[in-house]
Amino acid sequence: MNIQTQPQPHRDFMMPLPSSVINTQTIMAQKKILVVDDSMIIRKTLSMKLRASGYQVLEAADGATAVSTIRREKPDLILLDVSFPPDVGAGGGVAWDGFLIMGWVQRMDEAKNIPVFIITGGTPEQYKSRSEAAGAAAFFQKPIDNEQLLAAIREKIGESSPPDPTPAA
Repeated sequence: MNIQTQPQPHRDFMMPLPSSVINTQTIMAQKKILVVDDSMIIRKTLSMKLRASGYQVLEAADGATAVSTIRREKPDLILLDVSFPPDVGAGGGVAWDGFLIMGWVQRMDEAKNIPVFIITGGTPEQYKSRSEAAGAAAFFQKPIDNEQLLAAIREKIGESSPPDPTPAA
C-alpha cells in the first residue's frame, strides 16, 4: 500500500525562549518615556540611560514637538525640563516653558493621566513647590541621579525593581 502524505506545517509548535533571551526589555514590554529638553546633551544622555534600562525613548526639543509627540505616541511617562528658549518660527511662535507644556498635557484627554517628572537645572527653591502645585509626579534637580530617577520611574509606571538579567539556575 502506497500512501502519500503532504507535509503539514507545525501549527501549534512554540519554542520557548531561553531564559538568557528574556531580558529587561522583554519583561517591560517597552514602556515609552518622552524626554523633553532643549539641551541635546541632556536628551541624549537620558535617552541612553533609559534605553539601557529597557525603555523605548521618545525625544522632543521644544514645546510644540512635545505636544504633538504626546498626542501621536501616548508615552507612559514624561521627563520634562522647565526652561526652554522661545519657539520662534516663521511668523512667531509660542514661548513655551515646562509649566505651559504640563498645562497642555493635563488638558489633553488622551494624555491627562500621563505622569510628568520635572527635571531642571534651576534652583529647587524656585521650581519645586511650583512643580508640585502644577501636578508634577516628581521633581529632579540636574545633574540627575540616574538610579534615583530609574527607581522613581519604575515605581510610577507600576514596575517593581528591575528584573535580574541573569537567570537563576
